[in-house]
Amino acid sequence: MKKIIIKSIIYLFLVIIVLEGIVRVFHLGKDTPTRFLDSYEVEKWVPNQNGFSVTGNRRQNFSEYHINKSGFNSYREFIPTKEGIEIALVGDSFIEGFHQDYYNSIGKKIEKEIPEIEVYEYGYAGYDFADQLHLIHSYKQQFDLIDNVILGIKFSNDLTRGEYQVATGRLSLESPINKLLKKSKLLVYCKSIGILDPPQELLYRIKTLARPSQPKQSISKEEILKIKQKKEKKYLTNFEHLISKYGYDKKRYTLLLDSRITSPLFISYLQKHNFDYIDFAQLFESSKHNTTLVYDRHWNNHGRELIAKLITEHIKKKNNP
Repeated sequence: MKKIIIKSIIYLFLVIIVLEGIVRVFHLGKDTPTRFLDSYEVEKWVPNQNGFSVTGNRRQNFSEYHINKSGFNSYREFIPTKEGIEIALVGDSFIEGFHQDYYNSIGKKIEKEIPEIEVYEYGYAGYDFADQLHLIHSYKQQFDLIDNVILGIKFSNDLTRGEYQVATGRLSLESPINKLLKKSKLLVYCKSIGILDPPQELLYRIKTLARPSQPKQSISKEEILKIKQKKEKKYLTNFEHLISKYGYDKKRYTLLLDSRITSPLFISYLQKHNFDYIDFAQLFESSKHNTTLVYDRHWNNHGRELIAKLITEHIKKKNNP
């Protein structure tokens, strides 16, 4: 009996080693870079990291990333000058572009159409409007040299706060325990495909059962509409607070949005106060091909081509009226 137990432990250890090797060789597990908070309390990626971003349990999406010296996924370094023409794309994971090889990014597509400019991609997963303006304010000397700044904004979740604070939730992913767990690509892969979900769900159900049940309350359509309107007004107020605190250069800044999921209240506000914005809703709607990944809401290569096309047209029109 003792020999069987010892052999079982040895065989289990060898199987784990083999599986770990397979996951590493075929890049099955997620290989996300390490996060950190810089001296300006700007959250970004640790500079000079390289790897492959994987989505899905069968590598439905596999792309290479490169974190430059500034801490962002980009094919170039950010060195703006007074003489050159530079464009900055600022936003969340859609601008960050981990779903596409870094050398085939939106910025690269724009540069192919306008070779005389340089495009800097300040994209970071989870950035909201407060993060974006805080970034620009913190690196004011750098952004003052940049000719045009495109800010990606999603009204429903990018304006939930009216002032910047460090998002501790994202940074908690870099806790010592999580860093240790990330050393095992097999464990990361198991988590990504849901093998570790049942134990977590069981713990959640136990906690839920321990709590007293709350009676469900029905909400009328009128009440739902009032809640929605109140939320939209709050988001608009947050927008006003942020641009008042950090400033907003209407001549150089342009918002990138999808009017299909943007409140008419916000669109009317932008038009009334002469805010420049690019709306990609119509172009996406009229496209004969899918613009997003099948298993993910992020833009696919075609969607990125369309976004690059709109930004290119906007830049040409703005610089050559």
